[in-house]
Amino acid sequence: MTDDLLDGPGDGVGRVLGTADATPLTFWTAVAPGSYLQLDDVVVTRRELPDREPVTIAGVVTQVRARHEGAQFDSDVFAIADGTLPAQVQEAAEITTTRVDPEFYVPPTPGAVVHRAEGDARARALHFDRMERRIPMGMGRDGVPVYLNADFLDGTRGAHVSISGISGVATKTSFATFLLYSVFRSGVLGGDAVNAKALIFNVKGEDLLFLDHPNTRLDDATRAGYAKLGLDAGAFPDVRVYAPPRVGDSSGTPDVSSRLTGVDSFYWTLSEFCADRLLPYVFADADDERQQYTMVVHSVAAHLARYAQPADGGVSIDGVRLGSYADLVDHVVGQLNDDETRSEWAGSAVGLGTVNAFARRLIGSKKDLARLIRGDLATRRPHSINTAESAQVTVVDLHNLPDRAQRFVVGVTLKSEFERKEKAGTAKPLLFVVLDELNKYAPREGSSPIKEVLLDIAERGRSLGVILVGAQQTASEVERRIVTNSAVRVVGRLDPAEASRPEYGFLPPAQRQRALLAKPGTMFVNQPDIPVPLCLEFPFPAWATRVSEAGRAPSETLRSITQAADPFAVVGSGTSDDDIPF
Repeated sequence: MTDDLLDGPGDGVGRVLGTADATPLTFWTAVAPGSYLQLDDVVVTRRELPDREPVTIAGVVTQVRARHEGAQFDSDVFAIADGTLPAQVQEAAEITTTRVDPEFYVPPTPGAVVHRAEGDARARALHFDRMERRIPMGMGRDGVPVYLNADFLDGTRGAHVSISGISGVATKTSFATFLLYSVFRSGVLGGDAVNAKALIFNVKGEDLLFLDHPNTRLDDATRAGYAKLGLDAGAFPDVRVYAPPRVGDSSGTPDVSSRLTGVDSFYWTLSEFCADRLLPYVFADADDERQQYTMVVHSVAAHLARYAQPADGGVSIDGVRLGSYADLVDHVVGQLNDDETRSEWAGSAVGLGTVNAFARRLIGSKKDLARLIRGDLATRRPHSINTAESAQVTVVDLHNLPDRAQRFVVGVTLKSEFERKEKAGTAKPLLFVVLDELNKYAPREGSSPIKEVLLDIAERGRSLGVILVGAQQTASEVERRIVTNSAVRVVGRLDPAEASRPEYGFLPPAQRQRALLAKPGTMFVNQPDIPVPLCLEFPFPAWATRVSEAGRAPSETLRSITQAADPFAVVGSGTSDDDIPF
């Protein structure tokens, strides 16, 4: 009923202004003496109609102003302060309508009382009452929980999240991990939460390697904040961490320094590299696709897939055994430099200059990819990143890898995960992919194998249960189709030049200005259900974000998958005596 929107606790904080135009979508409110309204407050008023039930109009404060009434010149402010010139201070607030009930769009009447919406009235004004499944995202400016409609995250009615903001200040990754924690722990997924997975790429430091460790800096106030959101304050209970092998280490020890247990090495064998046609991901820069040698890339990849045979960890091509990535590169370059075999490998219509350009780039990849593409490690040893066989949260550490190697890992991993979901043919269980620096992997200009995979996820992932949570400093530099397909858009602190770009047109002018000042932990969230982006603060992480905060992890996460497969394997030089099974 219409009356319900005005039910519950609430104060008359002002009246609809009569000196400014009031429309069904925006109007101004004069704030009553002794009261106040701040940005993001939720208010509600009623319009009486002669021939039908009253219309209730609810909205969010998007601008606030104060002025002297009775002053004519700028200098009058001094006389008014001295008491020699009579004047009155009047505050007014701009209200942007969020809900009209019933949907009869008429402007509010000047002079109508405006109430602060609280309790159920606030929930109805922000459409929370229409959300069958609500994901807590944080606290609003009024200290009351703010929710995300799960239908626009899990693919029911929409999918994907785009998070933008300045690096190191906007806390993009922190918000992404909190959102995952809320999805997994709030109960919105029901029985599907047990099988739902998350794949997180860690590209900066080792901050995301301790998601399963409780945060020792957590205080009672933060725990109370989690409880207010309906969440228990704790670490992620089921986490697996993957890291690349150390450079020059023939045993494949994970290249991490702070976390010494529960970490697995990931790599690809030479046989997998050839059979799965992974060569294009060596040339994963967006600029590469505009070069003519991409024809050579695909021709060589096809030749490797056809003729490379597994041989004691390495591969054999035309009777030549190759035991390392460097050997493979040298062999390919040698065949391309040979006049007799060049056309067989590169194609007959490709010029020598194009072949040489390909060869130079391939030779340049040896240093970056030698530790990831191996012929010297056991093929039966677990080494693949496969979320279906991993924990609920899989963290892939990339921060020690050079840029080319990072691109290779991201591209190949996303390709294999998306293909696995395609073969399954069902959306359940859901897979959430968290990827920072999205503007590097899917830039607006050019094309690359990684960009094509990410576009596939953005456009078809919803139907396959693959949800992209992408973060970037500049949404204006990310492929438009990826941003457009994101049902939920989140903005932290922005650079002034970036804030003026049309990609942030969904932010009201006042919120664009506020985004330049936002402190860490403050985010503006736009979702299809609510016409105005909501400002919120999400709580301090309940899981460790660095080794200095890390409490003791659950014992089941301390063993790596390699140790689980082989109880006598000891992975990592820092394994304690308790972890050695004898």
